[in-house]
Amino acid sequence: MTQDQSRIRNFSIIAHIDHGKSTLADGFLEFTKAVDERQKKEQFLDQMDLERERGITIKAQTVRLSYKGKNNLLYQLNLIDTPGHVDFSYEVSRSLSACEGVLLVVDATQGVEAQTMAHASLAITKNLVIIPVLNKIDLPSARQEEVSTQLKKLVGVKEEEIIHASAKDKIGIQDILERIVSAIPPPKGNNNQNLKALVFDSWFDSYQGVVTLCRVVEGNIKVGDEVLFMQAGKKSPILKIGAFTPFPVNLKELKTGEVGFIITGIKGIRDVIVGDTLTLTENPAKTPLTGFKKLKPMVFSSLFPSDAHDFSQLKTALEKLALNDSSLVFETENSPAMGFGFRCGFLGLLHLEIIQERLEREFHLQLIVTAPSVIYKVFTTDGQVQTLDNPSALPDPSKIDRIEEPFVRISIHTPSEYVGGILKLCEDKRGEQIQMEYSSGNRMIVEYRLPMSEIVIDFHDRLKSISRGYASMEYEWMDFASSQLVKLDILLNGQKVDALSVILHRSRAQQKGRALVKKLRKLIPRQQYQIAIQAGIGSKIIARETLSALRKDVTAKLYGGDVTRKRKLLEKQKKGKKRMKAIGKVEIPQSAFMAVLKVDD
Repeated sequence: MTQDQSRIRNFSIIAHIDHGKSTLADGFLEFTKAVDERQKKEQFLDQMDLERERGITIKAQTVRLSYKGKNNLLYQLNLIDTPGHVDFSYEVSRSLSACEGVLLVVDATQGVEAQTMAHASLAITKNLVIIPVLNKIDLPSARQEEVSTQLKKLVGVKEEEIIHASAKDKIGIQDILERIVSAIPPPKGNNNQNLKALVFDSWFDSYQGVVTLCRVVEGNIKVGDEVLFMQAGKKSPILKIGAFTPFPVNLKELKTGEVGFIITGIKGIRDVIVGDTLTLTENPAKTPLTGFKKLKPMVFSSLFPSDAHDFSQLKTALEKLALNDSSLVFETENSPAMGFGFRCGFLGLLHLEIIQERLEREFHLQLIVTAPSVIYKVFTTDGQVQTLDNPSALPDPSKIDRIEEPFVRISIHTPSEYVGGILKLCEDKRGEQIQMEYSSGNRMIVEYRLPMSEIVIDFHDRLKSISRGYASMEYEWMDFASSQLVKLDILLNGQKVDALSVILHRSRAQQKGRALVKKLRKLIPRQQYQIAIQAGIGSKIIARETLSALRKDVTAKLYGGDVTRKRKLLEKQKKGKKRMKAIGKVEIPQSAFMAVLKVDD
């Protein structure tokens, strides 16, 4: 494989979910004979079963391909696969920073979607060469002319520059590879400069420690060199260097422009941060590469084991998952109603869903997951500012000056016939319209400023329902702003259930409280004593429902005689129920926590 810098091409594939990104990567592997018939499988670069089932990429992967062009020259193509979902947009931005060009893949049946727009604009801001690919042209429902017009408007290309392909039927694969070779420039940078390498992914290997994926921007790196992670401040010698072809192959060094993996023997995944800069400790670079930021969880939720005895198993499972996912954070939590569990931070709702599914599937755990919440800033009357991710930790209302919540800018792409319903949805969610415009034909782009707390619950489901699945969304964080927020508590027999507490807008509290207690009355199983289900704000109860007791007829065995015998048995039952109520624990099913998410306002 060539080491000539002028024949290296680093590129990425960007697309909306399910537009054929992983299938196109499979096509490249097959065409360049990187995998043979025996090793071949669909979505080769997607390692997890979960990725295959859902048709999404969760972890970024790289593969080094050797391609002989029509000019008989051998090229080294480094494909850096990226996640497609909004939750992983920072990983996408780091992966794009390691490239000189991108393939912008658009489904000919679906057209340009929200994430296509977001990733394309990101590639444009990074001055990357964009190669537009119209995929799935083999399908009868393909709208090639219409979607080509959308692509031309999006990235400003001519009709002849758009490659019409079908990754599934292997149409246009060679045309794309030839365009990569001719249109994408070779990497810049000097091999004799001080080492600068961009870390764009890492994971934990049980035998070798942390495996770090990096792209060498300047200089070169050899086995035995001692390197410094500039942002984390961690030093370590290089034990192994290699590249995925797609199977790991050991190398002696990585030169300027090359992409590969390094193994340093570091055992903690949190010591290797995505976006960090690698340099040599002997002759370090003066400044790190730009664009680094620490990943912060955006959505928080509590995980409790259904069986209290599984707590240690849940702890072990979370620790194992965190070894491969530095963005997952968790800490122990104790709830009077639910017992011991963990308060976890996630990048978004999809991230939460994936972690929950992996815990249940890979570690055979039965979990109770509370309603997700976002980070709030609480300004107290004594001038302090608290960052809050758990509604149960909200201070007493008398001590709160104001509460600020995060707002996002959301961009929705939709056919025009569904705009009315989408506008109503955004207004119901306390949104402020920013702009609305036609993108092409009957497609529209609607932009709103929305509280993030309104998005994390059921916004995506309702958007898909209103638009019959045709609308897509993308959002980015904007700022914090003050809102009239209150904490709604749920009480069972006067005892607060922390895990069911929610922070919401004051105008919604009464309505939500009533709807919630009504729904909980149907979901909580009846006991042998009466249960009072209440919703309250502070000390004020705003809604109540009573779940009647299961009645056992203790007088059934009587067949007459003195009425005092009947009274005696009823009194005895009454005392038993009173004692049971005092010491009894109400079992709360998972469906009750889901009610917080799905209750209609």
